[in-house]
Amino acid sequence: MSEQSTSSQAPDRTPRVVIVGAGIAGVQTAVALREQGWRGAITLLGDEPHQPYDRPPLSKAVLLGKADGSAFDVDFAALGIDLHLDRPVTALSPQARRVETAEGPVPYDYAVLATGAAPVMLPGSEGLPGVHLLRTLDDAERLRPVLAAQHEIVVVGAGWIGAEFATAAREAGCAVTVVEAADRPLAGALPPEVAAHMAGWYADAGAELRTGARVASVAPGAVTLQDGTTLPADAVVVGIGARPATDWLAGSGVEVSPKDGSVLADGRLRTSVPDVYAVGDCASFPSARYGSRLLIHHWDNALQGPRTVAENIVRGGSEGLVYDPVPYFWSEQFGRFVQYAGHHVDADELVWRGDPTGAAWSVIWLREGRLVALLAVGRPRDLAQGRKLIERGTALDRERAANASVPLKSAAL
Repeated sequence: MSEQSTSSQAPDRTPRVVIVGAGIAGVQTAVALREQGWRGAITLLGDEPHQPYDRPPLSKAVLLGKADGSAFDVDFAALGIDLHLDRPVTALSPQARRVETAEGPVPYDYAVLATGAAPVMLPGSEGLPGVHLLRTLDDAERLRPVLAAQHEIVVVGAGWIGAEFATAAREAGCAVTVVEAADRPLAGALPPEVAAHMAGWYADAGAELRTGARVASVAPGAVTLQDGTTLPADAVVVGIGARPATDWLAGSGVEVSPKDGSVLADGRLRTSVPDVYAVGDCASFPSARYGSRLLIHHWDNALQGPRTVAENIVRGGSEGLVYDPVPYFWSEQFGRFVQYAGHHVDADELVWRGDPTGAAWSVIWLREGRLVALLAVGRPRDLAQGRKLIERGTALDRERAANASVPLKSAAL
């Protein structure tokens, strides 16, 4: 396909959508465009050499050698999707209506930014032998032999990815120490009274959790904490968060949050530049449901958002769809299935359902009596019912909602 400048092409030429990023958000956008009836060209640009793949299995089956990969089951050629691998994009040129790559520019009529997020590096650790991230297929492949050798591993960060990696490493028979700068695991996601009950999961699985532990330095074979403690480490795995991969947009005119680096999309996932959309981990959007802007680094957001983007592109100039989902994610850690739906803030009322020292319990958050969020540990029915109640903005009877033996939907007013 010729990649001429848009301005030199005839008005009746085939319009093209260029999608930057071949993770789940990019792939699903391409697929959704065809499902919604887009008949124009679709170009999908991925910066990795691998066929597009799903990320959740990386911290589970792929890491433990139970699967060789997690490629999406998508026939790109049959769908007429022009897939380019190992082709990172370097810039966006809205005035010329093209994205720039080392192999040359690619013109677009619509562009979709789906570049995801990049992991935050531990200062002073970049390039050191034995220091790993777990974000890509290559990362998982490099960690496989580490787990197979049953090495002594230090995990920096007790967030979702840290817990999932520690789970896999213990399953593989490794000695695992997790160090967390905050006073509890999942400090950025859950309040102290909830996270406190998760801290014991580490010891139950044979992993050591050190909270309030800041890393002073990393050297081959050791991690030194600020209190002077030195931890032996055949390998170090860093899981201290991720930031939207948006640095390449500098100078493009696409408005980016100075706070978190996310593309500031509107309710229809449009950017500040005409005919350019953003979706998935790289984009934040305003939520009328929660009265705030949300940045969601979870799989379900990267699955749902592309449907809105695709339909809005296909509709063209007509009134588009507004994206305002109930956020959802799950995590498998230390033999427990943890699910979360919604969005809560500190001011919301927290209500327990069940005994948090047991195997199955839930926490719900109410705002002016209405269910806004739910965390379920081993209680999938609570999650399924709660997600629907959140979607509807349902008010709950607090006393019935606090009774774990009462189905959550039965607490609806």
